[in-house]
Amino acid sequence: MLTEEEIKSTNWTQSVAGVCIRDGKVLLARHTYGAGKGKLIIPGGYLKFGEVPQDTLVREYQEETGVTVKAGKLLGIRFNEESWYAVFAAEYIEGEARSDGDENDLVVWMDIEEALKDENVPGLTKTMIEAAVKDGGLVLTPYNTTKPRNYLFT
Repeated sequence: MLTEEEIKSTNWTQSVAGVCIRDGKVLLARHTYGAGKGKLIIPGGYLKFGEVPQDTLVREYQEETGVTVKAGKLLGIRFNEESWYAVFAAEYIEGEARSDGDENDLVVWMDIEEALKDENVPGLTKTMIEAAVKDGGLVLTPYNTTKPRNYLFT
């Protein structure tokens, strides 16, 4: 359950998720609320004001799954006139997968082929898993800039 402070500090128009693949399995979490209730999805969440997407991915993964990741390639972005949602390859660093007991009630490493066939895995999650498997995406690219915390993916 979110506190009033968390609600106020969250940018509800910007969100991220990540596809973490390890030993032929993808990390999925079964959501407990909203349109994704009961579905196995890639972990992620909304940015806090002043946070960059890569940091949000790390924070959300840790909070929701107990797994520490690093943001890798940018696999895809969905946007409209109101909001955007970016999906990264989430590079596994450490940790044992576990449910947060709030936003999800199950966190599981699922065989990739099984996940792509499972009716409880939504289409967007399947599409992003496929993008991660085919090793596509944009990488963080250093460039000469005077603006701090300004990131380019190419």
